[in-house]
Amino acid sequence: MTNPARTDNPIKTDSPVRIDKWLWAARFFKTRSLARQAVQGGKVHLNGNRAKPSRTLAAGDRLTVQRADVRFEIDVLVLTDRRGPASVAQTLYRETDAGRQEREDREAARQAEKAQRLTRIRRPDKRQRRQLLKAKGR
Repeated sequence: MTNPARTDNPIKTDSPVRIDKWLWAARFFKTRSLARQAVQGGKVHLNGNRAKPSRTLAAGDRLTVQRADVRFEIDVLVLTDRRGPASVAQTLYRETDAGRQEREDREAARQAEKAQRLTRIRRPDKRQRRQLLKAKGR
């Protein structure tokens, strides 16, 4: 028997939600404290301006989220402060076409660079070994 108080979908709210709570609920960050640190560190911009963790979101706002070397440009669709399954979290926002294209281009460039590096890796020959030893001061 299922618990009637528990729902698989997060509760959608009409009231504004803190930006760090929403980022955590939308699964951009694993913990709320990581979301707060990212916002404080300038990795999150709200409508083109740097935001504070306590800043409230509204439906229709545009967020730019920088995680490592991946940049997401998203539009907020639904507000919630409860974390749910990943499939539900993906319905809270819509990624812009320009942001998605930029992210895919960066990933393709990263993969091409990685493939190029892998093809050039080989053991140093005799001359290169001597140069390495000389550079190390031996």
